[in-house]
Amino acid sequence: MRRLDGSVALVTGAAHGIGAGVARRLAGLGARVVLADLDTAAGTALATELGGRFVACDVGRYPDSQRVVTEAVRTYGGLDIVALNAGMTTGFGLGEDFSPERYRRAMAVNLDGVVYGAHAARPALLARGGGDIVATASLAAFVPMPQDPVYSANKAAVVALVRALGPAWAADGVRVNGVCPGYADTAIIDPFRSALADQGVPLLTVDEVVEAFVLVLAARRTGECWYVQPGRPAEPFRFPRVPGTRPAAPDAEQRPGAVAHQEG
Repeated sequence: MRRLDGSVALVTGAAHGIGAGVARRLAGLGARVVLADLDTAAGTALATELGGRFVACDVGRYPDSQRVVTEAVRTYGGLDIVALNAGMTTGFGLGEDFSPERYRRAMAVNLDGVVYGAHAARPALLARGGGDIVATASLAAFVPMPQDPVYSANKAAVVALVRALGPAWAADGVRVNGVCPGYADTAIIDPFRSALADQGVPLLTVDEVVEAFVLVLAARRTGECWYVQPGRPAEPFRFPRVPGTRPAAPDAEQRPGAVAHQEG
């Protein structure tokens, strides 16, 4: 990965876990980092450690996304890299344990936070001639996650958004990609950590996910979703092609094997 001296990076969900790891790595590569999170104490401490700037931010509120971008530009003069990492699980299905309030909150953090963050960051990235947006999605976007179907749904929406925004913004020099980890050793898996251990499911380290993030930046491509699995090199997921259209079907009498209807 090239040095990022002079670059400005914004990381959401930056106080802990993958977000904190990404912030540390970007700062180590020379970027000036702006950390956004609801955990003011942990976020401020990490920003101080990295010589960066902390901004309290609820990614589920559009004004907060606007404000954190404004602070990045005001503090460091611009914006080049945006890691839209903030996320949460719901811990319920769609049965008796369903909570409309927690459902709305999960959609706000996991999906709205990416939509709001990308939209708010776009003008600042364009002002620098382009840049990178990397959203943290999940393998739950590709495979069933019965223990948290809402999480699967909003992460699948993030993947679809990345794939659509990539080509839509490519001509402007704004690259949009996603990182899709399997189960990573962070607090987000605490509700089902023991179940994963009982099943012998290996966990990703934060460093492995961060390395995938760096690979995405180094590739300088767009519209890709990179999967991250223990023991495998991270790479873009190869989506199957959608079946093409066909000519209109002939009349039933002309179809092979069709039985003609006769009046009797």
